[in-house]
Amino acid sequence: MSLVDTLVPAPVRAGPLLDAAWLEAEYNLRARHPDHEDEFARWRTASALVHRIESCRRDVRYGSGDGEALDIYPTPRADAPVLVFIHGGYWRSLDKSEHAFIAPSFTAAGALVVMPNYALCPAVGIEHIALQMTRALAWVHRNAALYGGDPRRIVVAGHSAGGHLAAMLLSCRWRDVDAVLPAQLLAGALSISGVYDLEPLRLAPFLQADLRLNAASVRRLSPAFFPRPRRPLFAAVGAAESREFQRQTALIRDQWGPTGVPVCDTVPAVNHYTILHDLADPRGRLHAHALRLLGLQ
Repeated sequence: MSLVDTLVPAPVRAGPLLDAAWLEAEYNLRARHPDHEDEFARWRTASALVHRIESCRRDVRYGSGDGEALDIYPTPRADAPVLVFIHGGYWRSLDKSEHAFIAPSFTAAGALVVMPNYALCPAVGIEHIALQMTRALAWVHRNAALYGGDPRRIVVAGHSAGGHLAAMLLSCRWRDVDAVLPAQLLAGALSISGVYDLEPLRLAPFLQADLRLNAASVRRLSPAFFPRPRRPLFAAVGAAESREFQRQTALIRDQWGPTGVPVCDTVPAVNHYTILHDLADPRGRLHAHALRLLGLQ
């Protein structure tokens, strides 16, 4: 196994987390934001423009499995730090191609940007996706130099489900993936609106059929209860997000401590979707956090 398999037991929960209507209100993001399709359309339009005017290599295979391809956005800088961005969508929707709008401000700042895809639930489970991401990061380490990147400076960032995967990857035992990999492949991670305790999602009716979580998989896949990793996680959430997403972000800081999570930020005036604008904006707080992890600020 390449992910931590001995976890601190998750705490016993009671009260409103067992209430289906409450879970729906807190975690069903598309119901909470009925204009989400307009937001997705903006992402797709901006990303299509990036694909027309920016240099990129699309659909490079990092493995032979379903979804195992990535897009690469180069920078003129030599030996550039590498930002790997993992998209969200509750592990069951969306695509790397819809997030290309994030890349240009980082390539302009001197980072090589890589965006992997993964197979989607319910065709596969979240554990399968997490292991796909270990293979994607191993591919980036082996091949970054071919595209002008520095394999010693790889940072992973993720949004929502991608934020969960970014936190998981900090705890990966990389030499179990490939014995030639460094023990600490990542320089750090940025998790945006992530989920770190999957127990509420196991109980959420609108997700149960697709995610198929059970008590055992929640224990294996909840990074809040992993041992604190050796590289930093920067965690952020929008001020206009649900109380549960704000609690999830506070939880990872509480569990891993200020050494493990030196930045735990609430970004003003953004919700679960518009928070990505702050990452793409070269004046944004999230953009600055990512540059700091990349060593570009």
